[in-house]
Amino acid sequence: MSELSPLINIFKEQVDWHQARITFLANFIIALIRVRTVNLTEIATAFNGRSKVSSHYRRLQRFFKNYDVDFTLIAKLIVSLLPLDERWILCMDRTNWKFGDFNINILVLAIAYKGAAVPVFWVFLEKRGNSNTHERMGIMYRFIQTFGKERIDCLTADREFIGKEWIEYLQKEKIPFRIRIRNNTKVPNSRGNQKIKVSSVFRGLEIGESMILNKKRLVWGSSLHLIGLRLKDEWLVLITDHAPQSALNDYGKRWEIESLFACLKTRGFNFEDTHLKDTERISKMLALMTIAFCWCYRIGEWDHQQKQIPIKKHGRLAKSLFRNGLDLLRNIVINLTSKYSDFIWATRFLSCT
Repeated sequence: MSELSPLINIFKEQVDWHQARITFLANFIIALIRVRTVNLTEIATAFNGRSKVSSHYRRLQRFFKNYDVDFTLIAKLIVSLLPLDERWILCMDRTNWKFGDFNINILVLAIAYKGAAVPVFWVFLEKRGNSNTHERMGIMYRFIQTFGKERIDCLTADREFIGKEWIEYLQKEKIPFRIRIRNNTKVPNSRGNQKIKVSSVFRGLEIGESMILNKKRLVWGSSLHLIGLRLKDEWLVLITDHAPQSALNDYGKRWEIESLFACLKTRGFNFEDTHLKDTERISKMLALMTIAFCWCYRIGEWDHQQKQIPIKKHGRLAKSLFRNGLDLLRNIVINLTSKYSDFIWATRFLSCT
């Protein structure tokens, strides 16, 4: 186990766990990066140490079944791993899939960070479909209690996250927002004498053209700025009560949470491979995955600064920063003995900033 000492020592500085749990954490992160799947059977084969694979598997089962994880501590750890600005653009979204007849439906609150948002809080929805206002308020409450409102630059969210009660809550709490609304949402016309579809307000725009209305309009009883962008086949319409000039640019960061979900799933750790059905155990898995995600992302970001990743014709990097870091780190941990000095170097990216 001495091979993992540099990583174990890093985690000792960051989490208030006893030695056995910290050793497990280090072992799990390394195994996850090696096998690129959350399937516990596969992870057990990649654990360091002389124990049999069956022993490693039982150890994994005991951790996910019995050990209590402080998710607020995990959120603070995740934030400490990234060189974030003083104020953060938050992204709220859901990811969901089915394992057999079991529905996994997770509401996630993440921080936008250079192309891929980083999850800090999440909650399992005991149902299929959209979250409700109280579930969204609950996850925002956890964030505010941990980091404070002063950290929030704005909240971005897609068309699922709408409604009178939700918007009133954000305004009451003074949380700036950039939220997309459906094209058929009814708003007053310019004279205020009838309600029309919001898409009609922006029908004169050319493809790629955007516009901020001069005056606020009532949306679900709240006086809000409306910003419209004409897409090829529809309109992207945002509501906000704060600094409408930057709303489209801020909302663009929302797509980073989509990149996150792709990294956690098929492009990275194959989250959908989990056979866990208990939501608390899946939450623990997501916490550990996020730590590994941050490590890979930091290394990919550093490598990109040293040698620029080519940009394709569509304007995106040929390889994402996360995947770049994952490939580099995976090569190191698969060849740990021969690349031990590289491993020691890599652990520095997990030091709290």
